[in-house]
Amino acid sequence: MKIYLNLSFPQLAAQYADLPAHGVGLLRSEFLILALGVHPRKLLAEGGAEAFIRVFAEGLAEVARCFWPRPVTFRTLDLKSNECRGLRGGQEFEELEENPALGLRGCRRYLYDPEPFRLQLRAVRRVYEMGWTNLRLMLPFVRSVSELLACREILREEGVGEIGIPLWLMVEVPSVVFLIERFLPLVDGVSIGTNDLTQLILGVDRDNPRLIPLWDEQDEAVRCALERVARACHERAMECCVCGDAPSRRPELVASLLQLGVTSLSVSPDAFERTARIVREIESRLT
Repeated sequence: MKIYLNLSFPQLAAQYADLPAHGVGLLRSEFLILALGVHPRKLLAEGGAEAFIRVFAEGLAEVARCFWPRPVTFRTLDLKSNECRGLRGGQEFEELEENPALGLRGCRRYLYDPEPFRLQLRAVRRVYEMGWTNLRLMLPFVRSVSELLACREILREEGVGEIGIPLWLMVEVPSVVFLIERFLPLVDGVSIGTNDLTQLILGVDRDNPRLIPLWDEQDEAVRCALERVARACHERAMECCVCGDAPSRRPELVASLLQLGVTSLSVSPDAFERTARIVREIESRLT
């Protein structure tokens, strides 16, 4: 089993690059836009497109350089409307949503407002053309095949697909689990986000303290979903990663994920050594 790292801040890449991880399984982009502190559409209105691309490209290049030649999986922006409203100018462009977790986010936001997504792709392409070809691109909160196809078309228009950057899919929504066989021919790899997937399968708001007793990544329904995705990936000889917080917070889940057929994990840096030790012990018993 491969073990990757979850990273949020590019400036921490050098600190963790010496760990014997297989690379970065989840580089969150949200902190790059938070560093700018401006809503993307406000920034564009002020002529800040190049500043946006530069900040993203510099952050990506730093991580890709530190981990070279190991892969770095860059997840494009998945800010919710309430998070966007907290940025300067956010209230000009964001409507109030009763449930932002199920609102305008992930790929649906890219199709509603494609220009910030295009700027991220231009940053990715810039870094790739600098020679840091260990980048992978990952799309968050995909709800349907049509969304994925529409995003792939934007990738084509921006010239990202033609230079060979692998495209990964985040599995966070039950509709993707049910139709996983239709999604896999369109991507190069899959990463399961257990936080949102557990929330949506069990109908449990993970931010509601009264519902915490119902929150369980080991619930039989969640396990069935993970197994279905892992099996479909296995049939296509495709990597199936889990990048949610579950294995970082609950080391007892590692053996369960291995049993279900997951082929890689992406964990927080402080959980890496513990996770690697558990995996070694399990794999040694199986050989």
